[in-house]
Amino acid sequence: MLEGRHHDPHGVLGARTRRDGVVFRVLRPYAKSVTVVAKGLRAALHDDGDGLFSGLLPLGGVPDYRLLVAYDSDEIEVHDPYRFLPALGELDLHLIGEGRHEELWNALGARPMEHQGVAGTRFTVWAPNAQGVRVTGDFSYWDSVAHPMRSLGSSGVWELFLPGVGEGALYKYDITRPDGSHTLRADPMARAAEVPPATASVVTASHYEWQDAQWMARRGDRPVHQAPFSVYELHLASWRPGLSYRQLAEQLPPYVQELGFTHVELMPVAEHPFGGSWGYQVTGFYAPTSRMGGPDDFRFLVDALHQAGIGVIVDWVPAHFPRDEWALAEFDGRPLYEHHDPRRAAHPDWGTLEFDYGRKEVRNFLVANAVYWCEEFHVDGLRVDAVASMLYLDYSRREGEWTPNEHGGRENLDAVGFLQEMNATVYRRCPGVVTIAEESTAWAGVTRPTDGGGLGFGLKWNMGWMHDTLRYATKDPVHRKYHHHDMTFGMIYAYSENYVLPISHDEVVHGKGSLVSKIPGDWWQQRAIHRAYLGFMWAHPGKQLLFMGQEFAQGSEWSEAHGPDWWLLDSSYTAAADHRGVRDLVRDLNRTYTAAPALWERDTVPEGFAWVEADAAEDNVFAFLRYAQDGSPLLCVSNFSPVVRHAYRIGVPQEVPWWREVLNTDLEQYGGSGVRHLQPLRPERVAAQGRPASLRMTLPPLATLWFRP
Repeated sequence: MLEGRHHDPHGVLGARTRRDGVVFRVLRPYAKSVTVVAKGLRAALHDDGDGLFSGLLPLGGVPDYRLLVAYDSDEIEVHDPYRFLPALGELDLHLIGEGRHEELWNALGARPMEHQGVAGTRFTVWAPNAQGVRVTGDFSYWDSVAHPMRSLGSSGVWELFLPGVGEGALYKYDITRPDGSHTLRADPMARAAEVPPATASVVTASHYEWQDAQWMARRGDRPVHQAPFSVYELHLASWRPGLSYRQLAEQLPPYVQELGFTHVELMPVAEHPFGGSWGYQVTGFYAPTSRMGGPDDFRFLVDALHQAGIGVIVDWVPAHFPRDEWALAEFDGRPLYEHHDPRRAAHPDWGTLEFDYGRKEVRNFLVANAVYWCEEFHVDGLRVDAVASMLYLDYSRREGEWTPNEHGGRENLDAVGFLQEMNATVYRRCPGVVTIAEESTAWAGVTRPTDGGGLGFGLKWNMGWMHDTLRYATKDPVHRKYHHHDMTFGMIYAYSENYVLPISHDEVVHGKGSLVSKIPGDWWQQRAIHRAYLGFMWAHPGKQLLFMGQEFAQGSEWSEAHGPDWWLLDSSYTAAADHRGVRDLVRDLNRTYTAAPALWERDTVPEGFAWVEADAAEDNVFAFLRYAQDGSPLLCVSNFSPVVRHAYRIGVPQEVPWWREVLNTDLEQYGGSGVRHLQPLRPERVAAQGRPASLRMTLPPLATLWFRP
């Protein structure tokens, strides 16, 4: 037992009745003596050596007893953990065995509770290959011998209720591997963890009282693909470096609310050891990172955003996990969460391990984790990272480094099944939540329902649109005519999925430069194209996502070490007005967008869009119409050349009597030249672009304009 190999300490330790009395067996390493204390009873146990104490007492049954344990300089009275029955029910074990426990976090991990009338913490962990598991922590002075856990049969689950252990206790599991060696591991199901680089798990329970009932009740009223949806992506730890969750709750909601974004997307908040991974190498899938506070503090932040009318999306990373020896890798001495085939387990790009999506318990771990973030933290969406790396067996692998599936194909059928199960479960349990795929290939049906063979996501990042349009914007104006199709090609497949148009963190790091710094020309031209590009993007079919710092045209790349260059907005900075102008435009884009159903009601159907001018390559001009459900239009015209185009004809519907300019990225208040239409434009009966009527307008240089009837 001291080697940690005993599979049923409950059958050996504690108190058991026999015909001749009650046998007591207690494991108390380093104790000088152990005495059984009960009503009318005080009996010393015999020291059997190696920390074991035993005795046969002539009793008719097991009393409600405690242990008086004497050490060299102290004597304490404690409960015996092994007098308590298992605190995990048969239904929990059955669901775990089936891989169908949708509230797995309530069954596994450390759970403070009252059991048999005594307060303590139930520890449960899945380790089917272990020869023995012991729970250790600051409550036992990190002595790994003191608390062997009991094996709950073929489930692979180990359990022990420790009386007197409560919230805030630090713990890990000492696991005896199949070869007899030991490994000390953090809890895969821990709901809280120490602040990195410390790695212990923390016993915790939520006491938070939510104030967002109104938000939660109405968030599913309108399907997300038919609703306004503009997203501000940020990295919490660096948005305002040094702020806690509760301090962020004071500053982030009013900032996002002022800018008019409907949602924030938080880069991964699950616990991770290396800050430079930005959270994409997760070790604590059920624990919000403790760098900024505890789980209830994170709840407070989500609640504050909801009360400000802002939805919360979190990045979720089920594609891989790091190899840290104290975390998930070969957790119980053999591949457990990772695939047993080393070729399938090793992720070739990031030096991490891929999950074994074919193992039902691993799928349960991940599916329940998705539900956990939605139900326990009220998040409104999950942006699933690196979906492409999950879907293909040959992803980043050369010939001979992968094996085909059972049909001879390259598709990872286990991953497909997992993603379908995850999406179906989340949508069934969590009304109003949206799942978003970061999927960079042409996989068909990413946002198609699972009952139709799709993956079941609500939205998908449109990586192709992003790359194409950025390629166009980063060309010198004289060369743009040769890349005109980069701006129009996206409409060929715009309705193949429900898309998000992302200008994400990935586009402003690793030498790629910020959005404004990618653009050629002088500072005025860079800002002008930056603004015109955003105007085009906000009017284009698809939802919008913009990474922090790009809303005010930050010139430098993002760094998690210092975050956005907020000083650019400081009035003491000579060019602050330039940056504030871009931020004002983003605010007005969001407000005008939200107020214009034509830009979001029919976002995913062809009836909501029509090209007016898609072929004016020599002019660098694009024009299109968007239509609301009731048929009311919005006209978007972009001029990506650095010259003013006077009396430019744009074809429009004949039945609209007047068109009013509602947004112009060239306004002086945004830092533009100020060319604008002060009076509404009346259509002339002059055909243009195949329409019987047209507007004659002035197109400012490097600008986008929106018009409404």
